[in-house]
Amino acid sequence: MNLMIVEDEPRLRLALAYNIPWDKYGIEVVGMASNGLEALDLVSRKRPDIMLIDVQMPEMDGLTLLGELRSREEISRLMKTIILSGHDNFEFAQLALEHGVSKYLLKPAGEEDILEAVLEARQQLRQDLEQWQRKAALEQKWKHNLPHLQNLFFIQWVNGKFTKQDVLRKSRELFISLKEDDQIAVAVVDLDPLPEDETRFHRGDAELLQFTMLCLAKELLGHPSRWITSDSGNMLLMIMIVEEDQDANEAMLRLNADVSKLLSQTKEVLKLTASAGICASIGTIEEMSLLYAQACRALQERVVYGHDLAIPYRELKQDMQGVMVQQNLEKMLEIALETADETKTLEALKGLWEEAFTKSESSDEFHEAVLYMNSFFTRMIQKQGWTVKRVVGEDIEYFQNVKLLSTKMQTWSLLERTVKHIVSFMSEQRKTTSNQVVKDILNLLEEEIDQEITLHTVADRLYINSSYLSRLFKQEMGVVFSSYVMERKMERAKTLLQEGQKVYDAARLVGYRDVSYFTKVFRKYWGVNPGEVKG
Repeated sequence: MNLMIVEDEPRLRLALAYNIPWDKYGIEVVGMASNGLEALDLVSRKRPDIMLIDVQMPEMDGLTLLGELRSREEISRLMKTIILSGHDNFEFAQLALEHGVSKYLLKPAGEEDILEAVLEARQQLRQDLEQWQRKAALEQKWKHNLPHLQNLFFIQWVNGKFTKQDVLRKSRELFISLKEDDQIAVAVVDLDPLPEDETRFHRGDAELLQFTMLCLAKELLGHPSRWITSDSGNMLLMIMIVEEDQDANEAMLRLNADVSKLLSQTKEVLKLTASAGICASIGTIEEMSLLYAQACRALQERVVYGHDLAIPYRELKQDMQGVMVQQNLEKMLEIALETADETKTLEALKGLWEEAFTKSESSDEFHEAVLYMNSFFTRMIQKQGWTVKRVVGEDIEYFQNVKLLSTKMQTWSLLERTVKHIVSFMSEQRKTTSNQVVKDILNLLEEEIDQEITLHTVADRLYINSSYLSRLFKQEMGVVFSSYVMERKMERAKTLLQEGQKVYDAARLVGYRDVSYFTKVFRKYWGVNPGEVKG
């Protein structure tokens, strides 16, 4: 948990922060303030779990600070406070308790007493959080989670994760109106790639734009017999329940009309085009995954037919059957490659292999599957800004001519080598990025060694999450950040003293404004007083 210290005496403030072994108990000091006003400014950015507050301070005292914090419920809710007071005053203690203070300690409180008070506050906070969690789970479960659970249900349903009985049971649990004999039809809609001359939006806006289209679809086409949600690839998913007395052809014409209206309105609202894929015909509840696969396959044909179209699925001739795989397997492989997780990468690749290769009935179908995978790998590689040849090396010939692959074993070896090459490149790229961040930290430390340097000040300067920075630094340097800073400051101080600098000047040049505190730290680190160090 996170702790903030508010104390106007510099020596005591530093002693509270550094003399007590907070790390040993899983507590992190995220900020220090010298008065209430400074603390108010800091607390909204650092959001501490526990605050250790002195009563008497300039600018704003501790009790006034407590009142301000209590009035800002969005900040102080589920936060614990501990008071340090130099006066055994009943009125002060009573006011503190009215403000919900966990503990009222009198100065001079020992470090063990302060640590014990903080640990007690942490336990109280944990109990509060557990109680809140139980209450929230009961009161807000459906209100907040039902739309998400419904969306997850549809994603799993279209990907063939449920039996018919599972679908009916879960639909009842999630208040989705569905009967055993219902017939359904499916369409998927996706925004077309942004034009090269587009200046209003960028690639990073794709998710927001897709969400806008989803909201537009619900507004235009919302109806009890029509579900509009998102699939696992963030494409718009439309599922239509066919009315009992409606002809199958009429139902498909209605779905086409609805999709065409959405594409037209998307162009009007966003000034961008979208395309859709529509299943071949209506089907039963058990055929949902097939209907969805048809719609996705139809959407892929926009590369042939162009953009801004609603494309119906057409059955390919047997000798020209395209590759049909579950979209979640491809997404799993993409995520595993991007995170450089070789184990999960090979697991996803095996799943795709089972679906796309082992069921092939001709060399044309087999090579079509190779083209499918090569296309996927090419997109992954080029997305990172690399060239295919640079990543796969001599295997580039198989990308240029898939008919050089004559056996399944040879093909599997190629796919396995390719994913390992990509994982290796991804790992190296992440390592290079990590090294640069650590270099920036070390440079900052050397340039500002005469300043007070903490993990959080460095994290703020580099716009990096402090927890991530801490783990990264320990991983790269082998020591925690605070220990490294202490080592560099003490080494520098010793060098300055050996060069003839006075103790006061040496302390100032390594960021210590309190000479007594510097002397204490120096003696603890080197075993001698600063004044005993000679050139």
